[in-house]
Amino acid sequence: MRKHLILLLTSIVLLSGCQSSFGPSGLSNTHPAYNQTIINTLNQQMLLNLVRLKYRDESYFLTISSVTSSLNFTGNIGVNASMNLLGSNSISPQLGVSYSDSPTISYQPLQGEDFLKGILSPISLESILVMSQSGWDIKRIFGICIERINNILNAPRASGPAPAIEPEYKKFKALLDLFKEFQYKGRIEIGPSAFDNKKLVMMFKTNTANKNMLSRLANLLNFTITDNGKVYIELTNNFINTDTDKMAIRTRSISSVLFYLSQGIDIPEDHIEEGLVTITKTKSGSNFNWANTPAGSAFKVKVSYFYPDNAFIAVNYRNHWFYIEDSDLNSKSTFMLLTQLFDLQAGQSSYSAPTLTLPVR
Repeated sequence: MRKHLILLLTSIVLLSGCQSSFGPSGLSNTHPAYNQTIINTLNQQMLLNLVRLKYRDESYFLTISSVTSSLNFTGNIGVNASMNLLGSNSISPQLGVSYSDSPTISYQPLQGEDFLKGILSPISLESILVMSQSGWDIKRIFGICIERINNILNAPRASGPAPAIEPEYKKFKALLDLFKEFQYKGRIEIGPSAFDNKKLVMMFKTNTANKNMLSRLANLLNFTITDNGKVYIELTNNFINTDTDKMAIRTRSISSVLFYLSQGIDIPEDHIEEGLVTITKTKSGSNFNWANTPAGSAFKVKVSYFYPDNAFIAVNYRNHWFYIEDSDLNSKSTFMLLTQLFDLQAGQSSYSAPTLTLPVR
């Protein structure tokens, strides 16, 4: 009898301990799982929309506006007692514990003002320059986000559905190589002008070693080299009134960036034969290789009939698997940059569209 009472008291203590530790334990168990699932879901949505654009199918974005999880813990303690007239009595303690997790996820479609600001509006020049100064390779971010610098074009016809004829991009690619070389050597700075903080300037530090490199840059951009050890070029987005020694820059929108990157997606041969996609041709009539463009050299999506074992992210579309290889660090970096740009642009919207709330069972 005394042994059963001790067991009952011990059960009460353990149950109270479970209740007090349930909150931290529940958080540590559910938070990483939700975090990873949301990341995977958003990545799959981004890749799926890229593939849709390649096929000239409509893209669609759902943003996760909220995730609410109700964690329920129920415990019960009971005692079963039996008596025997012959003198054999027993007491049996009972302990019951139950746990449930009831998540509710709210989706918000990106449309209306959200769609206009987040997807169709050009990425701000300031955002691109800040990211280029925060560790991103200037060749990567300029190569996918900028459509034109002065009269140097970066495949502007690739900002929409795949063009029939190869775009103009070679001079722009040469310009990117020079920018990257200056960045690698620490000879380039971007920021507000010392004379007018409302103006953005790109400064190139000159010396004997990079004089030839600077001359090539000056020829491409049509600016004047001075002898004061530094060259300042004012940055603008005004293509109407441009002066010498200014760099007029036209940025892409997120929609244009998505179209441009989608050109580098591999397509199954049977889909090409069925005419499901546009095959861009060179001036000589051969198939154009998008891998030569600034975006194509930074991003590659492969295709397989079966689910790939080496996929970083994969989506199934039109009975084929489109994926980015886990070992393709170049494409993974560009994909990460794309998601950051998308989040940056989508975060500018204040319009609240109707949400779709789904309980998860």
